[in-house]
Amino acid sequence: MNVVSKLAGKRAVITAGAQGIGLAISRALLENGCDVFVHYHSSSAGAEELAGIAKSLGRKFGSIAADLTQPDGGKVVINAAVQCLDGVDILINNAGSLVARHNLDTIDEAFWAKVMALNVDSLWRVSQAARPYLVEAGQNRGGASIVNLASLAGRKGGHAGSLAYSTSKGAVLTFTRSLASELGPQGVRVNALAPGLILGTSFHNTHTTDASAKATIAGIPLGRAGVPDDVARAVLFFAGEFDGFITGATLDVNGGVWSA
Repeated sequence: MNVVSKLAGKRAVITAGAQGIGLAISRALLENGCDVFVHYHSSSAGAEELAGIAKSLGRKFGSIAADLTQPDGGKVVINAAVQCLDGVDILINNAGSLVARHNLDTIDEAFWAKVMALNVDSLWRVSQAARPYLVEAGQNRGGASIVNLASLAGRKGGHAGSLAYSTSKGAVLTFTRSLASELGPQGVRVNALAPGLILGTSFHNTHTTDASAKATIAGIPLGRAGVPDDVARAVLFFAGEFDGFITGATLDVNGGVWSA
């Protein structure tokens, strides 16, 4: 399969696409022939970097700052993306955060609601806003693809203090399977990735200590942590499956520490 030729000319939208894993995904999609629209919250420098890459490659590119936890956040992003790209073939739901580490006895209503808003509510808002454009691509442009970024924590529960985050990422996995059934008849495939320890990102720079990272790496069969490009390559595969036979699936990107 030639991923480059399959993705050439496809119109991709990436949430939180201007830093960390999202930045690597956005760059990889541009380099593989996609026109790209990026949502970001505060990472304007990353969006500017991507704009330069797109210009050098002759690809269309646009970006917007938006708060996806707001009721109109998904519509704001997708409306701007469609205006820029004239449609959507590929949606990468990458936005999300652990926010902070709390155990059951320290979680309050506001914290729980914030984590769910970031990791689950934003997902359905963007997907709902993009649905008519993805269906149009599914029916008239050979297929469409949604890729949701979950986490190994959604598989196995995560490290101490990640109860809310792990619960939200488990919901992403269920959302993926359910939406795959709903949109499959309309030519839209929906899959998820569950990354493990991916270093070199603000997420782990903020929430993972060196000691914790070393302990996790010691249990990874491949003997190393992942990097953002490891996830980006997996996204290219699922994004390129817009006309394939894979939907409702989760791909584990964790060096072999967990598989299901």
